[in-house]
Amino acid sequence: MTPFRGDRRALVGVVHLSPLPGSPRWVDAGRPRVEALAARAVTDARAYLEAGFDGLVVENFGDAPFFKQAPPEAVAALTRCALEVVAAAGERPVGINVLRNDAHAALACAVACGARFVRVNVHTGVAVTDQGVIEGQAARTLRLRASLGADRAGPHPVAVFADVHVKHARPLGGEELRDAARDAVERGLADALVVTGSATGSAPEAERLEEVRQALPAAPLWLGSGLSPDLCPRLVPLVDGAIVGSAAKRGGRAEQPVDPDRAAALARAFRTADR
Repeated sequence: MTPFRGDRRALVGVVHLSPLPGSPRWVDAGRPRVEALAARAVTDARAYLEAGFDGLVVENFGDAPFFKQAPPEAVAALTRCALEVVAAAGERPVGINVLRNDAHAALACAVACGARFVRVNVHTGVAVTDQGVIEGQAARTLRLRASLGADRAGPHPVAVFADVHVKHARPLGGEELRDAARDAVERGLADALVVTGSATGSAPEAERLEEVRQALPAAPLWLGSGLSPDLCPRLVPLVDGAIVGSAAKRGGRAEQPVDPDRAAALARAFRTADR
């Protein structure tokens, strides 16, 4: 269950939200109103869509340092921004990622605003991160999704895109990538897998994508960081979709606005590699 067409690979742009109310950088920026934050998010969303992207994912990227679970004021502001992004996206799917690993908040936001998927950085297993040790909560997440009517049989299904050995983290206990992927799908019931490089803007090695594909050939596999036009010919044929942010931004920096020219160049390279 994913909200994207099955006849071609999907390209999804990350709407990196500006710092939200209560976060340190929101204070540093002069405490802008949520209306201004939402307007910036919609501007980025439209730039991606006009460049030919197939969907979007909204995340509270500007809220660093992150909590393991986001505070209510951040979730409320994120939901307001996501609601306007969903409206701007029309029929194209929008996802929610609440950093650092708040699947509960992401699902609640998705149901409230009509988003079609959530990204969960640690869905199964245990990871050591800059927020400390994070444990996957797949059992809780899937039961919550069902209770909200957002499971596969519900009226408004929300897919779970689960990272495997996510960036800015290390798996606890030396777990192998292929075993983590199997657990996420076979025991965590994830709808799609996401493989990243080591950090924001860093691409995974092709061998990592190939390892997951070989372990689970039928599972939707997504590239989750670092894709650029020059990497498209090598990496795009290995996946079912890609989630991209930094390469489409001004100067290649995630915190900057979307650069329409960079976004269009990435979309062209992606489509060429998808033929």
